[in-house]
Amino acid sequence: MNTIPKQLSGTDLQAALPLQRCRVLLTRPAGQIERLALAIADQGGRTLSLPLLSIAPVQERDDIERVKSRILALDTCDIAIFISTNAAHLGLEWIESYWPQLPVGLEAYAVGPGTAAILRQHPWPVHCADTGVTSEDLLALPGLQQVQGKRIALFRGKGGRELLAETLRERGAQVDYIELYTRQVPAHTRAEVLAALQEQHINCVVLTSLQIFESFLGLLKGPETRGAALDLPQDTAANPLLGLQQTLTLIVPSARVEQNARRAGFAHVLNAGGADDLTVLACLRHCPATQAGPQEAL
Repeated sequence: MNTIPKQLSGTDLQAALPLQRCRVLLTRPAGQIERLALAIADQGGRTLSLPLLSIAPVQERDDIERVKSRILALDTCDIAIFISTNAAHLGLEWIESYWPQLPVGLEAYAVGPGTAAILRQHPWPVHCADTGVTSEDLLALPGLQQVQGKRIALFRGKGGRELLAETLRERGAQVDYIELYTRQVPAHTRAEVLAALQEQHINCVVLTSLQIFESFLGLLKGPETRGAALDLPQDTAANPLLGLQQTLTLIVPSARVEQNARRAGFAHVLNAGGADDLTVLACLRHCPATQAGPQEAL
């Protein structure tokens, strides 16, 4: 006999679909958003994808030759450090092309659990801080304290923070960059972004790096004010950014990005303590939208 499904109460629905009131803007590079978007949808949320960073493997002949020569010299290294999931994916592709087996004695260090999970597909020691996803967290690991005389391969994109390499060199290590990719900001307009936020009723934005946050802020400010202090008109009609600063919740991966966001005037900033999908998903449950009463649902 067929039965009519029991209608869920507001409390039951909130427990089953905790993100039902979240309208989330995802800003990671294309190809790195899909799993998180599906996970948010499974918990009742809606997402809009607007990549604010693109990743491209190095293309210049000199860059490629430089990477190749340093990959071939991995057997002279003691430690390989990977600063992102992009560095891990591309770095392992290069390593697998020239090393059927990993060089003996080589240990891996990862900035963040997502990067560590990629590296652990191979049989080598992988170390990752459980305190956060910054260079400072990695530098605090015991294995990176006494590195005098050690050679370290640092897998990363072109440019970026120098703190990691500078500190390890101060501790006596030889650090060689293996720069695998470039970062670029896709072409979006301020009007496009503001329209998307309004039309999709976005109340939460996931920004998984400082560069992505800076790209987002730059788009909201517009080209005429980009790089300037936020001394714009103090009413939401003349200055849409002001309203967004008070209403949007930003999900960020570290205290460093949180500080920059608060300094830029955003009132609601949640530090997820990481950038991997599970960490972001858990943090989204603390978004103010998830705490709204049924009458406040969008």
